[in-house]
Amino acid sequence: MKSYLIHFIRHGITEGNLLGQYIGRTDSPLSVQGIEHLNQLRCEYEYPKAQVYYSSPLSRCVDTLGILYPEAKPVLVDGLRECDFGDWEGKTAKELETDPAFLNWMENQQQVSPPNGETSQQFAYRVCSTFEKLVEEMMSSGTTSAVMVTHGGTIMTILAAYGLPKASFYDWMTENGRGYTLRITPGLWMRSMVAEVIATIPDNTTGEQRQHTVVDLAREAANRAYGREEDSEN
Repeated sequence: MKSYLIHFIRHGITEGNLLGQYIGRTDSPLSVQGIEHLNQLRCEYEYPKAQVYYSSPLSRCVDTLGILYPEAKPVLVDGLRECDFGDWEGKTAKELETDPAFLNWMENQQQVSPPNGETSQQFAYRVCSTFEKLVEEMMSSGTTSAVMVTHGGTIMTILAAYGLPKASFYDWMTENGRGYTLRITPGLWMRSMVAEVIATIPDNTTGEQRQHTVVDLAREAANRAYGREEDSEN
């Protein structure tokens, strides 16, 4: 039976990441450290190739794709952008800790949005509807493999919504320049709108191992990279 592989890769380290800022719609570029790190990863590991290369239109994603896949021609997808943090763009949690609106948002992200930004629910709807359209396009065109270079929050939202084995949003955190491979089988997708997460990128983690191992690796990476509390550096 035909299946479809989608390789999600989080963009490289940005200046905003290094400063601990909320960076969503802001076009924060890759830092010098981020560029060096991506080049190192590319030398040490073999990243999966694909028939089509999708990218968020923000430069940190486009430039990451260009470093990891210098021969690829990216297809820019606006719906893969990170969450819009509105008036809090470029600020840190420390700067916002006395803002009542920020404290309310931290407690009620599904219903409350940053001033002039997106709620978590709005963000998830945008990202998931975009992803479903891309899957439909792949199936209708016969494209069986794709790379998507995008943002941490975008990857976490998609895998929390569709990924098997099931895991929470925070469990799908991944370090910069790394990610996951999702395998979609048409029958399972059409019936239940779910797909298997079969590997981490660029680690030598393949679908031959038990499924839960991928989630264990994801949780370990999340705790090592951020801890459960630091969801702002996307």
